[in-house]
Amino acid sequence: MRIEPIVAAAMYIDKFHPDCEAAVLAGSVVRGEATTTSDLDIVVFDEGVQASYRESILFQDWPIEVFVHNLSSYQPFFESDCARARPSLPAMVSEGMVLKDLGVLVGIKAEADLLLAAGPKKWTPDEIGAKRYFITDALDDFTGSESKAELLFIAGHLAELLAEFVLRTNRQWTGQSKWVYRSLQKFDPGFAEALSEAFGHFYRTGDKDPVIRLAEEALSPFGGKLFDGFSAGKRKERI
Repeated sequence: MRIEPIVAAAMYIDKFHPDCEAAVLAGSVVRGEATTTSDLDIVVFDEGVQASYRESILFQDWPIEVFVHNLSSYQPFFESDCARARPSLPAMVSEGMVLKDLGVLVGIKAEADLLLAAGPKKWTPDEIGAKRYFITDALDDFTGSESKAELLFIAGHLAELLAEFVLRTNRQWTGQSKWVYRSLQKFDPGFAEALSEAFGHFYRTGDKDPVIRLAEEALSPFGGKLFDGFSAGKRKERI
């Protein structure tokens, strides 16, 4: 049997990053959501490194993903993660279990907490319009396609677009892959269940109607589907 994750993580820090100022263990093992394939996500702060890097390693039978920063290089990552509404690094630092701290984590965690509490930037009307257009395009493809193979990919794309739309129009953080659904479930369990049921029903039976209704309901408060009149990058003035 593998040793406990917190023990393995501490041993990893002692062996590979003994001179670091701080380190935290984050991810599913900290949240109590670990599975048999879960890895250990570790964030290291080491003033001695010149540039941030990411590394994967097997240690004590644990797959470990380590994210190494110095005491300033993490800040651009905080900013870029929040700008795309996927605050991966701030969330890891905020939720992380302390493995080591020489007095720097209080300030770094405070930065992460502040960013997470503020939420993502509000979408502009133009951004909402663009997302309505892309959802409309995917929904039309989904409605019209008769290819089972193509529909597998169209449906997956449409599901992520709908989840992102509901989250971002409500100024909620989103994510990628499983994190999109987890974010949606945290914000609106009812819609998350409806989305899961609609797409699950489609995959089981081929019936598209629940998915179509769900998409139209999500778009309705913002003007519904959008095709006619949409443009992007068009210059208003004549040359």
